[in-house]
Amino acid sequence: MSSGTVSLPHRGRTAAWRISLWSGVAFAIGTAIAFWFLQGFLVNDIQNRSDSWLTGELGVLSDVAERTPGDRLHEVVVGEVAELASREVPRDENTPDAMTRAVFFIATTPQGELLLDTGAGNGAENLKAIQETHLDLTRPRDVAIPGFAVPFRVASSRLPAGGHIYLALSTSYERRVLHRLQIEFAFLWCAIIVLGTAIVFVSTRRMLHRVQVISETASLIGRSNLRSRVPTESTGDEIAQLSVTFNGMLDRIESAVQQLHTMSDSLAHDLRSPMTSMRGKLELALMSESGSVREEAMISSIEELDRLSTLFNTSLDVSEANADALRLRKEPIDLEILVSSMVELYEPSFAQAGLSLQLRSNGPAMIDGDSALIQRTLTNLLDNALKHTRSGTSVIVTVLHEGERSMLRVEDNGAGFPDELIPRLFERYVKGDASSGHGLGLAFVSAVVRSHDGQVRAGNRDDGGASITIEFPVPSTALVR
Repeated sequence: MSSGTVSLPHRGRTAAWRISLWSGVAFAIGTAIAFWFLQGFLVNDIQNRSDSWLTGELGVLSDVAERTPGDRLHEVVVGEVAELASREVPRDENTPDAMTRAVFFIATTPQGELLLDTGAGNGAENLKAIQETHLDLTRPRDVAIPGFAVPFRVASSRLPAGGHIYLALSTSYERRVLHRLQIEFAFLWCAIIVLGTAIVFVSTRRMLHRVQVISETASLIGRSNLRSRVPTESTGDEIAQLSVTFNGMLDRIESAVQQLHTMSDSLAHDLRSPMTSMRGKLELALMSESGSVREEAMISSIEELDRLSTLFNTSLDVSEANADALRLRKEPIDLEILVSSMVELYEPSFAQAGLSLQLRSNGPAMIDGDSALIQRTLTNLLDNALKHTRSGTSVIVTVLHEGERSMLRVEDNGAGFPDELIPRLFERYVKGDASSGHGLGLAFVSAVVRSHDGQVRAGNRDDGGASITIEFPVPSTALVR
C-alpha cells in the first residue's frame, strides 16, 4: 500500500459532458426518426384522404356530365364544382379566392380538345399540363400547373360517350400545414434536446460527483492514513451500496493492519525473552564439557521452540480469523459426538489433577463447521479449566440443541474469572496475573466461533465459578428434519 496519493482527473474533464453529449445525440436522432415516421404517416393520410375525395367527387361529376344536356352542362358543372369547393376543400378562410384557386374541373371531347373548364387557372394550360403528364385512370397523381407554385392532385375518368373529365385539388393547404408542423417540430426538437441534455448532465454530474468523492477518498488512503471514509447516503442506489461496501473494505483493511501491528509488536515482545534465554542456554552448553548439561540445554531449547511455534501459529490463526481470512473446511458435525470424544480423551488428565469432568447432553446437536478448529476450540477451553482450577473442582461440559441454535457450555464451581478481566476476556494477550500463558486461548475461541457465524459469552456463575457459552447456528437441512 503506497503512502502517496493517486492523481485524479481535473474536474473540467468530467465524464458528465461526454455522457450528456452522447445522450443529446441520441435524443436528437431518436426524435428526428420519430418525426420522420410521423410526417410520413401524415403525408400518406392526407394524400389518401385527398385521393378518396377526388375519386368520389369525380364519380359524381361524371354522372352530372352524362345526364346533363349540352346547353346546360357548363352551368350545372360550374355550380357543382363551386359547391364542392365551398363544402369539402380545405382552405384558408382569410383568402377570398381560396375556393376558386383550390379546385378546377376540365371536360374534353373524344379528340382530346377542351370542351369545358371551370375553377382555378387557365383551362387550356391546365389541360396541356395534364396531357403531358399522361395520367393513370386508376389513381390520382400530382401535376404541376402553370401559374401555381404547388402541384395539384388530379384524378381523371373516361366518359362512356368518349372524352375525359378531370378534377384537380390543390395541395397548397396541406403543404402549408406540413410546413408549419415542421417548424413547430424544429422548435420542439431543439427544446427536447436542450432539456434532455440538461437533465442528463445534472443527474450524471451529481452521480459522478459521488464517484469522485469515492476516488478522492481512495487516493488519500496510505500507510499513515486508514481512517478516511466515504460519505454514505440513504438513497439505497448502487452508488450508495458501493460507498457502504467501500467503507466496509476500509474497515477490514484498517482492522487487518492494526492486527498486524499488534501481532508484530506482541510477537516481538514475546519472542525476545525466550530467544535470549535459548541463546544463553545453548552458549553455556557449547562451553560445557558435560554431556548431561548439553543434553538438558537442547531439551529445554526444543521445548521452548515448541512453545514459541504454538504461540506463533495461534497468533496467526487469531489474526486470520479476525480478518475474515481463516480457511474453513466446513462439514456437517454432530457436536454431541465430537464433544463426547474430547471429554473421554481428557478424563484421565482431569482425574490425575483431582478434577471432575462431566458431560451433559439432550441429544444430537448438528452444526456446519471445521471439525479441526472446533476440536482446537474445545481443547483451549478444557486446557484452561485444567490449568486454572484448583483440585476438587467440578467441570461440566453441556451440549444442547435449542431451536435454531446448538449450544456448547463449559462451566465449573471454582473461583471464576477476575471481575476486572471479564469485559476483556476475548481480547488477545489478556490474562490473569497468575497465568503463565500468552492470553491467546480465549481470543482464538472467539475468532473461531465468529468465523462459524456463532456467538460466545463468558462470565461468572451466580453460585460461583466460571462459565463460557458458545452458540452455533443449526444448518437448514437439520432444521427440515
